[in-house]
Amino acid sequence: MFTPRKSLTALGIAVIVVTATGPALAAGPLPAVAPRAETVALHDDEAGGDADADDPAIWRNPADPERSLVVATAKQGGLRVYDLDAREVQSIPAPSGPGKDDAPGRFNNVDLVHSARLGDLAVTTDRGNDRLRIYRIGRNRANGPLTDVTNRTAPAVFSTSQDEINEQRTAYGLATWTDPATGRSFALVSQRERTRLAVLELTSRADGSVGYTKVRTLDLPHSFPLPNGTSWSPCGEPGELPQVEGMVVDPANGMLYAGQEDVGIWRLRADLTGTPKLIDTVREYGVPGTYNEATEECDAGADPGFGGTKLTSDVEGLTLVKEEDGDGLLLASSQGDNTFAAYDREISDANEYEGGFRITAATATLDGSEECDGAAALNEPLGRRYPNGLLVVQDGHDVPGDGDRPSTNFKFVDLGEVVDAIDD
Repeated sequence: MFTPRKSLTALGIAVIVVTATGPALAAGPLPAVAPRAETVALHDDEAGGDADADDPAIWRNPADPERSLVVATAKQGGLRVYDLDAREVQSIPAPSGPGKDDAPGRFNNVDLVHSARLGDLAVTTDRGNDRLRIYRIGRNRANGPLTDVTNRTAPAVFSTSQDEINEQRTAYGLATWTDPATGRSFALVSQRERTRLAVLELTSRADGSVGYTKVRTLDLPHSFPLPNGTSWSPCGEPGELPQVEGMVVDPANGMLYAGQEDVGIWRLRADLTGTPKLIDTVREYGVPGTYNEATEECDAGADPGFGGTKLTSDVEGLTLVKEEDGDGLLLASSQGDNTFAAYDREISDANEYEGGFRITAATATLDGSEECDGAAALNEPLGRRYPNGLLVVQDGHDVPGDGDRPSTNFKFVDLGEVVDAIDD
């Protein structure tokens, strides 16, 4: 069970920090699961088109699950679309900035919309231009399954001028949600280097495009009172606040799970009302740090022992393993130690920690996942390759790689093997 650790108020938001205290789980190495396939490596250099794998989403083709797709961001390299053999079937470049000296497009996170009103859409945050980009999914289109339907008048999400956009405190993390009661679809968007979240309603326009309107925003805390009477803020570059990136919404209850990278996992209503709660914190929670200008890193002080035991910062790649009875799992990438943590999806069970796992090498040429940024799970049959569902994770350090070039890609993992490893 989970037990409250401390009530606190920060930035005008009443929150309750909770942490996993039982039942006790046996200590020891986490189980390992190997991927079945991987995408071709992307290279974040000029020769590679400044492409850097980040975040995936899985689209199931209901008419032919064998022809389902994985849509994934490549930052300045735009979007990539893969089949279930991890072969690229489409590449979409990120748009340029409005002027030659302006920040170029940079696709950070992606999620999908399945809506009777809007159809099947892939939505991505364009961090470079501070906008959402929206693509309609159609598996049999001649020029590729994704077609850009972004409304041309789509506004910046957080910025009020191009100068602000160029500072790059822009649209970053993303989760989508369709309200089953109203059929309205929304995007939850986080702001880079800030704690702000925004909820945007996605709307169809008369010309067939899709736009969005901001509904409200909410600022999560950036400073936290500790049990010893002091307050703590995660260390970062001057002026930088602890941002959120990994997010997912549980459609069964409209709850948003948001990973504040250096803090932990929040649970809050997807309409950004009510009281946010921290369901777990990173090991580094409460550890003082001083930014070192010479190394451009934070020098950590003594650990006061207030942090969690399951996550090592950054918290990334939140995704849900959904089951029809409402049970299931919330998975989170523990980027700092190359593991994944699994929590009970049900709020009635207080999102209790269920176990963890690693994704390790299958062969000398098919490695595991390290420094994972993004993850997506789909607990539905996907034909002969993945009859038990699919987990796709980003690998931040693909090996054997290509010399000294930065190499990233996506690993495809049998979801049934992941669930079995957690259950064991």
